[in-house]
Amino acid sequence: MEASNHSDVIVLGGGPAGTTAATLLQRKGRAVTLFEREKHPRFHIGESLLPKNLPILEELGVLDEIHHIGVYKPGADFTVPGHDDDIKNYAFSRALGDSPPHAYQIRRADFDKVLFDNCRNSGVDAREEHCVTRVELAPSGRMHRIFVRDPAGEESVWTCNYLIDASGRDTLLASQEKWKHRNPRHASAAMFTHFKGATRRSGTQTGNISIYWFDGGWVWMIPLPDDVMSVGTVCSAEYFKQRTSSPDEYFIETLKRCTGAWERVENAEQLMPVQATGNYSYLSRQNTGDGFALIGDAFAFIDPVFSSGVYLAMSSAQGIVDVAERWLDEDEPGYRQAVKRYAGRVDRGVGTFAWFIYRFTTPGMVLLFQNSRNTWRLEEAVISMLAGDVYSNWRIRWRLVMFKMMYGIARVIAPSRQKSAS
Repeated sequence: MEASNHSDVIVLGGGPAGTTAATLLQRKGRAVTLFEREKHPRFHIGESLLPKNLPILEELGVLDEIHHIGVYKPGADFTVPGHDDDIKNYAFSRALGDSPPHAYQIRRADFDKVLFDNCRNSGVDAREEHCVTRVELAPSGRMHRIFVRDPAGEESVWTCNYLIDASGRDTLLASQEKWKHRNPRHASAAMFTHFKGATRRSGTQTGNISIYWFDGGWVWMIPLPDDVMSVGTVCSAEYFKQRTSSPDEYFIETLKRCTGAWERVENAEQLMPVQATGNYSYLSRQNTGDGFALIGDAFAFIDPVFSSGVYLAMSSAQGIVDVAERWLDEDEPGYRQAVKRYAGRVDRGVGTFAWFIYRFTTPGMVLLFQNSRNTWRLEEAVISMLAGDVYSNWRIRWRLVMFKMMYGIARVIAPSRQKSAS
């Protein structure tokens, strides 16, 4: 098929990453076309934002709208196994650096629609229910071909000078080019649903995200508008393989392992069947190339424990703008430097969260959270990480290095404590 349409930039995917990149590039004067496979609003998991999301939302011009559709999120609280009454609260207002003192919990259907509508209102040719079936990357990187099927089933071929894959967990390019591989260090699966009338934290912590550890994984509880609570579990592959009952039954069995979490939903109404997904964590071997980039979940997904997914997606979208601009301007030296800066930033952000996530359910990490101290302001540095401040603030980074050293000690101490306790 001959190409009949052309755009400076084509973006695959109309979620937070795709709409952010498309909006910012359109405002730079580029002709941007975005293809979204589904129609907004559509259900999506990933309902908890970080404080560092807010400056990006402000730049996009949608912060006030998000304020109206979201639940105020002042922080996060953690409950360790066997100590459900011992709740460790981490308020974002205590963070080092300049991150905002709060974030929002949001229904992703509403959040993504706000971003998509804003993208279209910014001049992007944003098309819903357009499925990209195949991409042919140009050897020169200058004229990629994108094959698209519209809602009527008609096929068309588009070309572009720069391609951004923001297809999320569909991982269009990474799957097509066989760059995607499951993360061998963090094989996990997730189950989740919504409840009506679940118990929330009291007082100023009512909008907190709550995290519960259990032997085999962890549980999230995210308060949403209209008295809805998002509840999910992320389990090790070994734990999930033990399932002999239905997903709904196994989900309840898992919640009951966390007494505090179960008490909060025991009398609540379950609003939808439990959904499950496996092979939760993955990584692409490549995230940029000549004339293209993979951003957000199209490049990597680690684990939602610190609610990092939406922030890393929007942050990478924000960062790819300079890379795309220099490519389109045919500024070869500037492009190579921009790619290097971008890759370093992405690696630093993903790497910081990943280090904690890989160790989150280990006895050493549980011990540190259970006995948290603010020596050398390390606790405030961890809160800063939870707020999304993971890039260039040295006041935070050296303290996180110290925290890693303390973890090394805790890793040795924790097993002996467990042995003596038993």
